[in-house]
Amino acid sequence: MKKILFASSAIAAVAFAGQASASEPIKLSVGGYMEQWVGFADQDIDAAGGRVNAFQSDTEVYFDGRTTLDNGIEVGAHIELEGETSTDQVDEQFLFVNGGFGRIEMGKNDSVADSMGITAPSVGPVNPSDGGTEDWANLTNVIDTVPSSGDQNRFSYFTPTMGGFRAGVSFADDSTQNDTVGSGDNIVSGAVTFSHDFDGVTLGVSVEGENQADDNWYGAGVNVGFGNFTVGGSYGKVDPDVGKETDAFDLGVTYAMDAASVSLSYAYQDDSQDNIENQGLSAGLVYTLGAGVSWQSSVFWFEEDKAGSASDNDGFGAVTGLRLAF
Repeated sequence: MKKILFASSAIAAVAFAGQASASEPIKLSVGGYMEQWVGFADQDIDAAGGRVNAFQSDTEVYFDGRTTLDNGIEVGAHIELEGETSTDQVDEQFLFVNGGFGRIEMGKNDSVADSMGITAPSVGPVNPSDGGTEDWANLTNVIDTVPSSGDQNRFSYFTPTMGGFRAGVSFADDSTQNDTVGSGDNIVSGAVTFSHDFDGVTLGVSVEGENQADDNWYGAGVNVGFGNFTVGGSYGKVDPDVGKETDAFDLGVTYAMDAASVSLSYAYQDDSQDNIENQGLSAGLVYTLGAGVSWQSSVFWFEEDKAGSASDNDGFGAVTGLRLAF
């Protein structure tokens, strides 16, 4: 009974925190990024409409606001406005509540499995694991070791970091939402991470998973940093209720030197359901030109093998451009 009363008191403290009238009103600040790329891919097959455009771009504008109530609880909002889209103009939008109890997020956002998942280190505009190869080459599948449900209207809770450990859980009701009809299946996500510095050697580990109806995916990742190097990788498995499994992994290493960082990364995926194997390799460079301005480049190779199909595709490419963060 005491535990129930304590939990009720904690919820009430958040719910009635509005009584703290002396807190500052929320004012939105503006941030975001702009990426402009030029590149090419030499590949075996082209899409029906022709080759992929030699110019790609991605721009988002962020609106952030927060205030700290008199009881010490921080409340705020985050909104992402897409600069170029054919679907939703607003990408993510959610409110958050921070305190000694942890962090609560509510709105349209990634799951904790997605946001907390660790993957192989990589720099540059193209990463073989869910990093833009599909923007330059005509591929059926995208390698992804963290294939989460993406942005959904959901509730997420993150624990405080204790001894380097942090956990999170998300719940989404994927039904009719904001004039969009979903599958109607609940989506439950969970993740645990560990991060620590052992006398100059940094370690980051994640274990994550997600369930939707009777379909599951789960994975794990690790990054180790020492000196100017960071090495690591991740593994993910999709285990559907009906059909065959999909396995994916990635490996990478980065080296940082003053204003520049370079990387080499590899990824592989075996989709047993569709009998498609994908693999890719990329080398990347990021050079900081000034505050918020970086020149980035990648050279990459890819291969997609479809069993019994004449539409296999492989090739290579190169991309370069600027990224502005503001």
